[in-house]
Amino acid sequence: MLNTPYLLFLGDVPDPLSAKVAQGIRDWRPEYALGQYRLPGCKADMKIPDLDIQEAVEQGAKTLVIGAANRGGVISRSWIAVLKEALAAGMDIASGLHNLLRDEPELVEAAEKHGRRLIDVRVPQVQYPIGDGKKRRGKRCLAVGTDCSIGKMYTALALDISMRERGAKSSFRATGQTGILITGEGVPLDAVIADFMAGSIEWLTPDNDDDHWDIIEGQGSLFHPSYSGVTMALIHGGQPDALILCHEPTRTHMRGLPHYQLPTLEQLRDTALPLAQVVNPACQVVGVSVNTSGMPVDEADRYLEALEARLGLPCVDPYRQGADRLAEAVLAC
Repeated sequence: MLNTPYLLFLGDVPDPLSAKVAQGIRDWRPEYALGQYRLPGCKADMKIPDLDIQEAVEQGAKTLVIGAANRGGVISRSWIAVLKEALAAGMDIASGLHNLLRDEPELVEAAEKHGRRLIDVRVPQVQYPIGDGKKRRGKRCLAVGTDCSIGKMYTALALDISMRERGAKSSFRATGQTGILITGEGVPLDAVIADFMAGSIEWLTPDNDDDHWDIIEGQGSLFHPSYSGVTMALIHGGQPDALILCHEPTRTHMRGLPHYQLPTLEQLRDTALPLAQVVNPACQVVGVSVNTSGMPVDEADRYLEALEARLGLPCVDPYRQGADRLAEAVLAC
């Protein structure tokens, strides 16, 4: 377990999406987000106080969380001095990057010297089984997207809240570093050995009461050449009864791949559903979650209305409007 509250370290990220870990914590656990630390050139802002290390410690920060999620998940050399300063000041450091804290000799030495912890949340803590595709009791809903970093985690978190407000049995199942930092548990799916990825999701969503819903955080995209593998593992390991399609309409190309365009929601529906029905023939697409943060409210409302008429499914921005209509669709499944 991580000690709270956090100082969110944004480093020198080039855009807001590269700070999605910090953004997720700020949005879903604001009580943990004491402040932010930004290096010169940082292009993200969580709209919380900018604090240096000493100020953060004086205000009670216990853990510096690396809130950056850069391409490749690496610890930049320009960050090392700040991370060592945090350790010396009495903070632990937590990271969800692929480049592990424990593999940085300077940080290991500083942590040992000052009696602090280096916490790598992207390291699997369980020996996961190989998936077998056997039918499990209980129900499961999975968010799938037209791209990466598009709102699948926000969709799942908002849906879980709405489900529980209705008295339904529901559990949010984290599958990435941000979700794990928010909830304290889950499977770091993209760090699991490929043969065990589907099995890890079976482990995460085991047999349960017949009326219990696991709301599974989505990862990657079937249409993203770099990250489609994690999506397939979620679809087959999750064995979903319901799929929610996720989209961000202002994107001009795939995240990090300007030479690839996003698919339409119809293409996503017609690709993801047959793959899900391999392991659960009863699976249905029940709704659409649209991240309208890049659109004016009136334009977003018009877009959602037209999309709903086009697809014949409830289409909402669950962060802006709430996930009640998605919850109703899931519970009717």
